[in-house]
Amino acid sequence: MKPTTVSTLLQWKKSGQKFASITAYDFSFARLFADEGIQVMLVGDSLGMVVQGHDSTLPVTLADIVYHTQAVRRGAPSALLLADLPFMTYATPEQTFASAAELMRAGANMIKLEGGKWLCETVKQLTERAVPVCGHLGLTPQSVNVFGGYKVQGRSSEAADALLADALALEAAGAQMLVLECVPVALAQRVTDTLTIPVIGIGAGNVTDGQILVMHDAFGITGGHIPKFAKNFLAETGDMRAAVRQYDAEVKAGTYPADEHSFY
Repeated sequence: MKPTTVSTLLQWKKSGQKFASITAYDFSFARLFADEGIQVMLVGDSLGMVVQGHDSTLPVTLADIVYHTQAVRRGAPSALLLADLPFMTYATPEQTFASAAELMRAGANMIKLEGGKWLCETVKQLTERAVPVCGHLGLTPQSVNVFGGYKVQGRSSEAADALLADALALEAAGAQMLVLECVPVALAQRVTDTLTIPVIGIGAGNVTDGQILVMHDAFGITGGHIPKFAKNFLAETGDMRAAVRQYDAEVKAGTYPADEHSFY
């Protein structure tokens, strides 16, 4: 299969073709996702919660992400593979360079980091050093202790304007993609329409260029609180492969996420 690249996603955005992405943490599921047409995957620090059993993403180490990135790359050699920089592995530019190098050597095509304007110089220097960057705005789980929980972001006009300004600043610094998490649909529309880079939503309505789900949410095996934006595709299909195909099809058709999965 021809590799999926950032250029591929840019072409999709320009043509209005929506795309589905999903988190992956091991070889077998990565291969399954690739076989069923998912071309963009993320080794997320969400593994701290859904794989390791922690109550947040904060305990995840760089070594954890490296290990899982290597496994996923073996399962999906042609996918565009993003890997998260975990909590406090990008506190300084020098630390970020070293962390990003490990993830790229492990098989990532792009690294993802959480934060706004304060990261712009780091993003600029990463892209100058041949490391593609995906930003992450809105609900940034590594900031859970600052937010006081997992809350929708950008509800006020001031907060919405600030988020859009952060998004534009990251794009100007060289970020080639943006994940937008748990924001009102109207704000997601503003960001997606304003940026020239692809915007991937999770809890941001069906107006973004792409969608991402934690695989455990897509299969309905998440314990405890189930996010509003999650949908159990396995319950509707009874088969994992069919569930992945349905998720992909509904994203491309714009029927998922529906109103009940979105914030207004």
